[in-house]
Amino acid sequence: MAQSPCRHIHFSSPVSAKAVSEPPSTEPAPESKWTPYSVRTGVLARKRGMTAMWDSQGMRIPVTVFQLENCQVTANVKFVRPDKTEYHAVQVAGTDKREKSTTAQMRGHFQRAGVQPKQVVKEFPITPDAHVPVGTTLSAAHFVPGQFVDVVANSIGKGFQGGMKKHGFKGLRASHGVSISHRSIGSTGGHQDPGRVWPGQKMPGRMGNKRRTAQNLYVVRIDTELDLIFVKGCAPGVDDAHVMIRDAKKKLVQMAATNHAKGLFEKVLPRGLVDLPFPAGTKELAATLPRLIEAPSSRVSDPFFPVA
Repeated sequence: MAQSPCRHIHFSSPVSAKAVSEPPSTEPAPESKWTPYSVRTGVLARKRGMTAMWDSQGMRIPVTVFQLENCQVTANVKFVRPDKTEYHAVQVAGTDKREKSTTAQMRGHFQRAGVQPKQVVKEFPITPDAHVPVGTTLSAAHFVPGQFVDVVANSIGKGFQGGMKKHGFKGLRASHGVSISHRSIGSTGGHQDPGRVWPGQKMPGRMGNKRRTAQNLYVVRIDTELDLIFVKGCAPGVDDAHVMIRDAKKKLVQMAATNHAKGLFEKVLPRGLVDLPFPAGTKELAATLPRLIEAPSSRVSDPFFPVA
């Protein structure tokens, strides 16, 4: 009986059959460049909390701080679907853990990748040109200040809540005619017709602790020494929660491909950006950069010297 297709995890970048048959070359492989149709991997980080920053023009910016904890690549994934299309992904793991508390199966997986056991393992879909060598340590330099990112995490759990808090119901009257039911949701269905409650009816229930994505968040600053990423605005998750950070699908990946196809080459990347680290921003790249890199201010005029 023929076996069903399965995922193929390989521990190096894919190479063609022609490259395998040729003798190894002593020349270094040419570095690949980011293209408007490339999709890079994301990173795993810990949400450290929120604070405020002031840019060079004196504008106050609320930011969420994320920190990478020894985020490393553990595998490259290539899977051929039944319709002959290919699925490519990079498997990333973060936050070291004790080997004693790691299962034997995962210990073998991490040992083959040459990394320490990790608490969290996630997978990021990519394009075929964006595979990253296994064992590579990713850094905050993977993202460039001025670009947009998506942050994925589980929202803060609120427990069992009523309809007014969970769904924003108005509730019943607070004065006459209501007895001990001021925060009730009211009727949920008709009498004879339809004679039942419609599926999907909003009711009290458990609130929060669901996977949510905050889209198009602006990267304000990175710290290459402490592996910190400062993102404008709030993001899902409690403090110290593990989050997934990737290039924004709408305001970076799709916009780059669309503007390039239209011939708007000056709008392929956000204002002020020239290129992105490709295939990834590594620790070696971060060592060559300044410790703090900030995005330019969005203000045009200086508030301390108003124009007359």
